[in-house]
Amino acid sequence: MLAPSLLVAAYEAGYFPMGMDDGEIRWYSPDPRGVLPLDRFHAPRRLLRVVRSRRFEISVNRAFRDVMEACAADREEGTWINGEILDSYCALHDHGLAHSVEVWDGGRLAGGLYGVSLNGAFFGESMFHRVSDASKVALWALVERLRERTFALLDIQWLTPFLASCGAVEMPRERYLEALAEALQRDARFDA
Repeated sequence: MLAPSLLVAAYEAGYFPMGMDDGEIRWYSPDPRGVLPLDRFHAPRRLLRVVRSRRFEISVNRAFRDVMEACAADREEGTWINGEILDSYCALHDHGLAHSVEVWDGGRLAGGLYGVSLNGAFFGESMFHRVSDASKVALWALVERLRERTFALLDIQWLTPFLASCGAVEMPRERYLEALAEALQRDARFDA
Protein backbone atom coordinates (compact mmCIF):
# COMPACT_ATOMS: atom_id res chain seq x y z
CA MET A 1 0.00 0.00 0.00
CA LEU A 2 1.16 3.56 -0.74
CA ALA A 3 1.52 5.44 2.53
CA PRO A 4 -0.75 8.48 2.94
CA SER A 5 2.34 10.63 3.56
CA LEU A 6 3.80 9.54 0.20
CA LEU A 7 0.57 10.34 -1.62
CA VAL A 8 0.34 13.76 0.02
CA ALA A 9 3.96 14.59 -0.87
CA ALA A 10 3.38 13.48 -4.46
CA TYR A 11 0.25 15.59 -4.90
CA GLU A 12 1.98 18.59 -3.35
CA ALA A 13 4.75 18.17 -5.96
CA GLY A 14 2.28 17.80 -8.86
CA TYR A 15 2.34 14.00 -9.26
CA PHE A 16 -0.28 11.26 -9.00
CA PRO A 17 -0.01 7.45 -9.22
CA MET A 18 -1.61 4.99 -11.59
CA GLY A 19 -1.58 1.21 -11.38
CA MET A 20 -0.43 -0.69 -14.46
CA ASP A 21 -1.73 -4.04 -15.70
CA ASP A 22 1.43 -5.75 -14.45
CA GLY A 23 0.85 -4.42 -10.92
CA GLU A 24 3.51 -1.71 -11.15
CA ILE A 25 2.67 1.78 -9.86
CA ARG A 26 3.76 4.65 -12.11
CA TRP A 27 3.78 8.34 -11.27
CA TYR A 28 2.53 11.05 -13.64
CA SER A 29 2.72 14.82 -13.91
CA PRO A 30 1.18 15.67 -17.31
CA ASP A 31 2.34 18.67 -19.31
CA PRO A 32 0.01 20.28 -20.09
CA ARG A 33 -2.25 19.61 -17.09
CA GLY A 34 -6.03 19.65 -17.23
CA VAL A 35 -7.68 22.03 -14.76
CA LEU A 36 -11.23 23.25 -14.34
CA PRO A 37 -11.15 26.88 -13.18
CA LEU A 38 -13.92 27.09 -10.60
CA ASP A 39 -14.89 30.60 -11.68
CA ARG A 40 -15.21 29.46 -15.30
CA PHE A 41 -17.23 26.30 -14.74
CA HIS A 42 -20.16 26.27 -17.13
CA ALA A 43 -22.86 23.66 -16.60
CA PRO A 44 -24.63 22.86 -19.87
CA ARG A 45 -28.37 23.69 -19.87
CA ARG A 46 -29.30 20.03 -20.11
CA LEU A 47 -27.28 19.26 -16.98
CA LEU A 48 -28.89 22.13 -15.08
CA ARG A 49 -32.33 20.78 -16.04
CA VAL A 50 -31.36 17.38 -14.63
CA VAL A 51 -30.07 18.98 -11.41
CA ARG A 52 -33.23 21.08 -11.00
CA SER A 53 -35.44 18.04 -11.58
CA ARG A 54 -34.14 16.61 -8.28
CA ARG A 55 -34.24 13.16 -9.83
CA PHE A 56 -31.01 12.27 -8.07
CA GLU A 57 -29.99 12.39 -4.42
CA ILE A 58 -26.45 13.67 -3.83
CA SER A 59 -24.25 12.70 -0.88
CA VAL A 60 -20.64 13.17 0.14
CA ASN A 61 -18.33 10.53 1.63
CA ARG A 62 -21.17 8.06 2.19
CA ALA A 63 -19.78 5.30 -0.06
CA PHE A 64 -16.13 6.07 -0.81
CA ARG A 65 -14.94 2.51 -1.45
CA ASP A 66 -18.05 1.74 -3.52
CA VAL A 67 -17.35 4.78 -5.72
CA MET A 68 -13.73 3.72 -6.24
CA GLU A 69 -14.74 0.16 -7.08
CA ALA A 70 -17.35 1.44 -9.53
CA CYS A 71 -14.79 3.73 -11.15
CA ALA A 72 -12.47 0.74 -11.58
CA ALA A 73 -15.24 -1.43 -13.05
CA ASP A 74 -16.42 1.34 -15.39
CA ARG A 75 -13.34 1.15 -17.62
CA GLU A 76 -13.83 -1.17 -20.61
CA GLU A 77 -10.17 -0.91 -21.65
CA GLY A 78 -8.84 -1.79 -18.21
CA THR A 79 -8.26 0.27 -15.15
CA TRP A 80 -5.46 2.02 -13.38
CA ILE A 81 -7.28 1.45 -10.07
CA ASN A 82 -5.74 -1.80 -8.93
CA GLY A 83 -5.94 -3.29 -5.43
CA GLU A 84 -2.96 -1.30 -4.16
CA ILE A 85 -4.41 1.98 -5.44
CA LEU A 86 -7.82 1.12 -3.96
CA ASP A 87 -6.41 0.32 -0.52
CA SER A 88 -4.11 3.36 -0.58
CA TYR A 89 -6.89 5.83 -1.36
CA CYS A 90 -9.21 4.23 1.18
CA ALA A 91 -6.47 4.81 3.77
CA LEU A 92 -6.19 8.41 2.56
CA HIS A 93 -9.97 8.67 2.95
CA ASP A 94 -9.65 7.39 6.52
CA HIS A 95 -7.19 10.26 7.11
CA GLY A 96 -9.80 12.75 5.85
CA LEU A 97 -7.91 13.62 2.66
CA ALA A 98 -9.74 11.62 -0.03
CA HIS A 99 -13.42 12.23 -0.69
CA SER A 100 -16.28 11.00 -2.81
CA VAL A 101 -19.42 12.57 -4.21
CA GLU A 102 -22.19 10.03 -4.73
CA VAL A 103 -25.29 10.31 -6.89
CA TRP A 104 -28.18 8.03 -6.04
CA ASP A 105 -31.21 7.05 -8.08
CA GLY A 106 -33.95 5.36 -6.09
CA GLY A 107 -31.51 4.32 -3.37
CA ARG A 108 -29.06 2.82 -5.89
CA LEU A 109 -25.59 4.24 -6.52
CA ALA A 110 -26.00 5.71 -10.00
CA GLY A 111 -22.75 7.63 -10.38
CA GLY A 112 -20.07 9.52 -8.59
CA LEU A 113 -16.51 10.66 -8.40
CA TYR A 114 -13.63 10.75 -5.97
CA GLY A 115 -10.47 12.71 -5.45
CA VAL A 116 -7.96 14.12 -3.01
CA SER A 117 -8.28 17.37 -1.08
CA LEU A 118 -5.26 19.30 0.21
CA ASN A 119 -5.95 22.79 1.54
CA GLY A 120 -7.39 24.80 -1.39
CA ALA A 121 -6.67 22.17 -4.06
CA PHE A 122 -8.90 19.29 -5.11
CA PHE A 123 -7.42 16.60 -7.36
CA GLY A 124 -10.15 14.80 -9.27
CA GLU A 125 -9.21 11.18 -9.79
CA SER A 126 -12.03 9.33 -11.49
CA MET A 127 -15.76 9.35 -12.10
CA PHE A 128 -18.33 6.80 -13.22
CA HIS A 129 -21.99 6.49 -14.10
CA ARG A 130 -24.47 3.66 -14.26
CA VAL A 131 -27.35 6.00 -15.12
CA SER A 132 -27.13 8.69 -17.78
CA ASP A 133 -26.01 12.09 -16.43
CA ALA A 134 -25.19 10.80 -12.94
CA SER A 135 -21.44 11.48 -13.19
CA LYS A 136 -22.15 14.95 -14.60
CA VAL A 137 -24.40 15.69 -11.63
CA ALA A 138 -21.56 14.56 -9.35
CA LEU A 139 -19.21 17.00 -11.08
CA TRP A 140 -21.74 19.83 -10.70
CA ALA A 141 -22.10 19.02 -6.99
CA LEU A 142 -18.31 18.89 -6.55
CA VAL A 143 -17.84 22.31 -8.17
CA GLU A 144 -20.60 23.82 -6.02
CA ARG A 145 -18.97 22.42 -2.88
CA LEU A 146 -15.51 23.66 -3.83
CA ARG A 147 -16.83 27.13 -4.63
CA GLU A 148 -18.70 27.34 -1.31
CA ARG A 149 -15.51 26.40 0.55
CA THR A 150 -13.27 28.84 -1.39
CA PHE A 151 -11.07 26.26 -3.09
CA ALA A 152 -8.63 27.68 -5.62
CA LEU A 153 -7.81 24.68 -7.86
CA LEU A 154 -9.69 21.76 -9.37
CA ASP A 155 -7.12 19.49 -11.02
CA ILE A 156 -8.65 17.13 -13.59
CA GLN A 157 -5.32 15.68 -14.80
CA TRP A 158 -6.24 15.46 -18.50
CA LEU A 159 -8.72 17.39 -20.60
CA THR A 160 -11.73 15.54 -22.05
CA PRO A 161 -14.29 16.92 -24.52
CA PHE A 162 -17.03 17.02 -21.87
CA LEU A 163 -14.84 18.79 -19.33
CA ALA A 164 -13.72 21.26 -22.00
CA SER A 165 -17.40 22.02 -22.68
CA CYS A 166 -17.70 22.90 -18.97
CA GLY A 167 -14.80 25.37 -19.10
CA ALA A 168 -11.82 23.12 -18.39
CA VAL A 169 -8.50 24.12 -19.93
CA GLU A 170 -4.97 22.84 -20.28
CA MET A 171 -2.25 24.58 -18.30
CA PRO A 172 1.52 24.30 -18.87
CA ARG A 173 3.22 22.42 -16.03
CA GLU A 174 5.14 25.49 -14.83
CA ARG A 175 1.93 27.52 -14.51
CA TYR A 176 0.14 24.53 -12.96
CA LEU A 177 2.81 24.20 -10.26
CA GLU A 178 2.46 27.92 -9.47
CA ALA A 179 -1.34 27.58 -9.20
CA LEU A 180 -0.90 24.47 -7.05
CA ALA A 181 1.51 26.26 -4.68
CA GLU A 182 -1.00 29.10 -4.30
CA ALA A 183 -3.87 26.68 -3.68
CA LEU A 184 -1.88 24.78 -1.04
CA GLN A 185 -1.50 28.04 0.91
CA ARG A 186 -5.27 28.52 1.09
CA ASP A 187 -7.12 27.48 4.23
CA ALA A 188 -10.01 25.49 2.81
CA ARG A 189 -11.59 22.24 4.01
CA PHE A 190 -13.61 19.90 1.84
CA ASP A 191 -15.55 18.37 4.72
CA ALA A 192 -16.21 21.59 6.66
